[in-house]
Amino acid sequence: MDKDEYTVLSEGQLMLRQFLKHRVAVISLIVLLLLYIIVIFADFFSPYGMLTNHKDYLYAPPQITKINFFDDQGNFHLRPFIYRQEAVRDPKTLRFVYKGDKSKKDFIHFFIRGESYEMLGFIKSNLHFFGVKEGKLFLLGTDIIGRDLLSRIIFGGRVSLSIGLIGVIILIFIGTIVGTISGYYGGLADNFIQRFIEIIRTIPQVALWMALAAIIPKEWPSTYVYLGIVIIFGLISWAGLAREVRGKVLAIRRSDYIYAAEVSGASSIRIIIKHIIPNVLSHIIVIATLSIPIMIIGEAALSFLGLGIKPPMTSWGLLLTQLREVQTLKHYPWLICPAGFIVISVLCYNFIGDALRDVNDPHSR
Repeated sequence: MDKDEYTVLSEGQLMLRQFLKHRVAVISLIVLLLLYIIVIFADFFSPYGMLTNHKDYLYAPPQITKINFFDDQGNFHLRPFIYRQEAVRDPKTLRFVYKGDKSKKDFIHFFIRGESYEMLGFIKSNLHFFGVKEGKLFLLGTDIIGRDLLSRIIFGGRVSLSIGLIGVIILIFIGTIVGTISGYYGGLADNFIQRFIEIIRTIPQVALWMALAAIIPKEWPSTYVYLGIVIIFGLISWAGLAREVRGKVLAIRRSDYIYAAEVSGASSIRIIIKHIIPNVLSHIIVIATLSIPIMIIGEAALSFLGLGIKPPMTSWGLLLTQLREVQTLKHYPWLICPAGFIVISVLCYNFIGDALRDVNDPHSR
């Protein structure tokens, strides 16, 4: 048989091919990439600013279900539109009731000029992905002071999604170093590290997060609070990774190629960097991927309880604080929309983590 008919694939190519067989994981990866692109360029994708309030549209209902292509006369419009909302106060409940004015159509345009912004700190523009030239567009409704909920969700995703990534970087750094030292050197160091890990893991994680988050001074600005929560998540969550890395290192430590490297005079640092870390890297990636959703949920829980992100910054958890009262959810159910984004991002990370775990398992191929 001709040699050209054979294709030799590297380990990375084999893992990629195995990962692509998980269609749900591939779709989840695409969804996450889209979410991160949108939140990074939030100023462009959001129709309004994060703090822009519309005093005439307090608790305005979502308009996403009111997008039309046909008007009342049955005429088809190539460009989607909404009927302009007008607020009328209910004499009994004193709440605003919004009704569509059939005589005014607000057409939805893409790449439309609107509020000015400074994206990423240096790009000045007023171009938005979508919007209306006249009237207002609130696809997911507004909050108590008339701020567009969709815009706040997009800006809030910056905090909620980045906390997981930055926290996992700290987790990987500490967990990998501690786990490798514990498994490679053993002895007294291993015994001390394992006892310390057991102490940390006996404390309920959420309770420990809350206790440490409560220590953060209330007078700190939002940026400091954000950094403090990221560091807390990273410093607490490393114990599980360290223990699993230790188990992997203990198995690799007895391998023949490790003995050969030691006999040849290689230093411990060189053996760890060149031989041990590359062999546990795939496992570290799997654990890190599965840890991100835990941190996203943790931030949401802390912010919901008032111990997390502080205004004027916002996050998906902080947006849910408006629902502490059941009556608010009853009258304004669209305020629960941020929870949907939390669920979507957590599920996507879990699907990707499960796929990576299958790829990392030699018995799955």
